[in-house]
Amino acid sequence: MTPPPGAAAFLDAHGWGGAQILPVAGDASFRRYFRAIEAGRQAILMDAPPPHEDPRPFIAIARWLVDHGFAAPEILASDLDQGLVLLEDFGDDRLREAVDAAPDDELSLYAPAIDLLVRLRTHPAGPVPPYDRAVLKREAALFVEWYCPAVGIEPDLAGWDAAWDAVFDHAIALAPVTVLRDYHAENLMLVGSERSLGLLDFQDALAGHPAYDLVSLLQDARRDVDPAVEAAMLARYRTASDAVADAGNDFMNAYHVLGAQRNAKILGIFTRLWQRDGKPHYPTMCPRVWRYLERDLAQPVLAPVAAWFAANVPADRRGDPLAIAA
Repeated sequence: MTPPPGAAAFLDAHGWGGAQILPVAGDASFRRYFRAIEAGRQAILMDAPPPHEDPRPFIAIARWLVDHGFAAPEILASDLDQGLVLLEDFGDDRLREAVDAAPDDELSLYAPAIDLLVRLRTHPAGPVPPYDRAVLKREAALFVEWYCPAVGIEPDLAGWDAAWDAVFDHAIALAPVTVLRDYHAENLMLVGSERSLGLLDFQDALAGHPAYDLVSLLQDARRDVDPAVEAAMLARYRTASDAVADAGNDFMNAYHVLGAQRNAKILGIFTRLWQRDGKPHYPTMCPRVWRYLERDLAQPVLAPVAAWFAANVPADRRGDPLAIAA
């Protein structure tokens, strides 16, 4: 977490000369984050180094969110050639730690995150690419590309494609909304004395089904969300939106199909982060992801996909791929 070579000059050019630069966090990508502190003020320095990263989508979506009344960080300065962006600092108070510190308040802490998604649903999708069948299929394939080989499985690839093709119609929105895609407790900040929600990590946003961000939040790969909390928050969302009048159960079918797709994708990504990128802590979260995936696969709408998993992935191959492969 050494600051990038151009950081000091970049800060100096934008009125932050002499700022102390302290590491904040990295993430699953090549992006890194630092805190710039100078004369009683502070900001976040994003390092999104080209060619691996491009900060333009983050900047564009941040501005779209602010224009539509959502709390994304203000863009204070940017150097796109270096991949440096100076952002408003939302502080360190994340929803994750707030819930962990007060588990009895989990429902009341999650409720504003649900209400934000209800508001987001009222706006047509922003200027982002579509979350279509091709993207869904490509993402799901990460499971058979990375997880299966890691645990010694030679999967039925034709059957995999056919199983997902049988269910993906449920995951396509007739009226797409902006899907932030990494909407979970570690990316939701509690800002100011009112602890209003601030949004982070939305640069991969797409135009897709509103159920996707609910899955991201309520089937959180990084913390256990109790099924009772998941059910209560889904009921809150559906009551506050037209999803409650879902006579054909279309919304919940979409939720579970997207849940299975996302969780399969995450199992592949977490395996790749271990094997390709040398980040062995990610596989330790896979048992949790499997629990979510198996809950989704139990739904009737996912019968073709559940049958594929039953035929291809034995119970002893479901868990931490690093431990299974040892």
